[in-house]
Amino acid sequence: MLQGIRILEVEGLGPGPFAAMTLADLGAEVICVHRPYTGHTPGMPENSLLDRGKRSITLDLKDPADAETFLKLAGTAHGLIEGFRPGVMERLGLGPEHCHAVNPGLVYGRMTGWGQDSPLARAAGHDLNYISLSGALWYASNPGDAPLTPATLVGDIGGGAMYLVAGMLAGILNARSTGKGCVVDAAIYDGSAHMMNLLMSIRQAGNFGVVRGANLLDGPHWSRTYACSDGGFVSVQCLEPKFYALFLEKLGLAEDPGFQQQFNKALWPALTGRLAGIFASQPRDHWAVLFDGSDACVAPVLNPEEALAHPMNSRRTWVEDAGVLQAAPAPRFSDQSAWIPPEIPRRGQHTKEILAELAQK
Repeated sequence: MLQGIRILEVEGLGPGPFAAMTLADLGAEVICVHRPYTGHTPGMPENSLLDRGKRSITLDLKDPADAETFLKLAGTAHGLIEGFRPGVMERLGLGPEHCHAVNPGLVYGRMTGWGQDSPLARAAGHDLNYISLSGALWYASNPGDAPLTPATLVGDIGGGAMYLVAGMLAGILNARSTGKGCVVDAAIYDGSAHMMNLLMSIRQAGNFGVVRGANLLDGPHWSRTYACSDGGFVSVQCLEPKFYALFLEKLGLAEDPGFQQQFNKALWPALTGRLAGIFASQPRDHWAVLFDGSDACVAPVLNPEEALAHPMNSRRTWVEDAGVLQAAPAPRFSDQSAWIPPEIPRRGQHTKEILAELAQK
């Protein structure tokens, strides 16, 4: 879908590389500028699957000659992605002003936690910190428990990478019609707050307050996960009365007077306790079979390896290739051929190739 679009990515961690991977998954040509190898980051692979489908060139951006090469590459690109703290690229002579001087139509994407201009713009932070201040962490976890969200998904990926992708695509579309590029200021703080608007719409209707555990989605017995006898878990979220009725029927609770009062907040804690006892009486797969294919809105909680083996993966959403477990691109498009995991390049693998192309321009 993005064939003919070139993205220049400056090596980073987390949401920036994920955004660039997503654009590569969608068909863009992505050139990742890796720094000279000095040992890989602890906890990260030497060749990350986030580089799949990209080409890699090694440049030392502090070296004037390599910085000049970078500007030449920027002159050939539709978009650029960097994730340094504000001011770093400017000090290297590679900020938006420098790049727009050689390519006025360039969309310059900046990925940060706190944004380019804020009281915390130059402060360190991580995924959990950004969503803490934005309000996005507040409703996570069960009442009485410390807020806990899936690692990186709400902040780095949801509030960061995906908003950067949307901003880059919007900027590229605008540049096509106007010839003028722009700077995309993608802050995880902003994006994670924006994602709260669905809950804010429910709050607007009076169904979602500030108190955790007393709201339509974070308090009821029918909207949570439960532990099973084998240590596994199941998720339950049967909001609509017709789905809730089927849920009760499956559990033999259709005639229970307490459970019949689905929206009685005063009963939620007691009913949660009763369901906890019921689900703890059998292993996870017992409940998975009982509710499989029904509209009761119950599903087993799977780890990625289990998701790979589940019948739902007939869509080949999860793929294991050469020992690397990864998810296929999303969304899908009509007439799209079957996805085959692309190569994960070695650092600097395409340096000579890319330099030769630049020499011909």
